Amino acid sequence: MTTLRAFTCDDLFRFNNINLDPLTETYGIPFYLQYLAHWPEYFIVAEAPGGELMGYSAAALMLSVFTVMGKAEGSVAREEWHGHVTALSVAPEFRRLGLAAKLMELLEEISEKKGGFFVDLFVRVSNQVAVNMYKQLGYSVYRTVLEYYSASSGEPDEDAYDMRKALSRDAEKKSIIPLPHPVRPEDIE
Repeated sequence: MTTLRAFTCDDLFRFNNINLDPLTETYGIPFYLQYLAHWPEYFIVAEAPGGELMGYSAAALMLSVFTVMGKAEGSVAREEWHGHVTALSVAPEFRRLGLAAKLMELLEEISEKKGGFFVDLFVRVSNQVAVNMYKQLGYSVYRTVLEYYSASSGEPDEDAYDMRKALSRDAEKKSIIPLPHPVRPEDIE
């Protein structure tokens, strides 16, 4: 049975296999530590009964499955207080089992408790498997962000969709009304 628990510092050294997936954004250890310090409730990992991280390292007994990482941000006064999905990764051998949906559900519940108006995330336009999954979970494309992702050389590489799902605090669903024109990364607040 899969167990959901808080991500710990030790997990930083156990999830490389998933982070090396070509569609997963990777960050330096200080970035992850910042999230652990500021938004620990948004940093969740799932483990199988053995307790080791499945696909996160080259360990012989790898039994955990995935991780989700997010934060709360925005302005309450402007009805922009929201949960943000920074990273959602599932080991390739455990995809299409509903694990990502469960983690998204948990992140949405946390964002509801914190009084968020919506949850948002950025996803590569070319990652249609993820885009379709998020749509099935109730997310819609709010806007396109031009050249959001960079190639390993640092050059602009690919556009992103900013996808959103309204929470109960946004009863009129104003936060998910699509913008008519694409934006640039520097235009994002």
